[in-house]
Amino acid sequence: MNKAELTAAIVKKTGFTKKDAEKALGAVTESITAALAAGEKVQVVGFGSFEVRKRPARVARNPRTGEQIKIAASKAPVFKAGKALKESVNKK
Repeated sequence: MNKAELTAAIVKKTGFTKKDAEKALGAVTESITAALAAGEKVQVVGFGSFEVRKRPARVARNPRTGEQIKIAASKAPVFKAGKALKESVNKK
């Protein structure tokens, strides 16, 4: 499902106009992004949580040349599915 299909699903389930559904989806994604950028954790009960994890600096090897390269420390956004989401995905 891409963004357009997700917007269409929001329209179908809520009765919003397409423009309002796009605004709502945009507001949700922008809010989550801003919270993660500020170092906060975002929890949606029954769905899951978003957080930022730190990746330490490390030394890696270029597979083509065998040369060692340094990879800088970074932060990565991570999503952890909640119990209700896991259960609904695993229903048979």
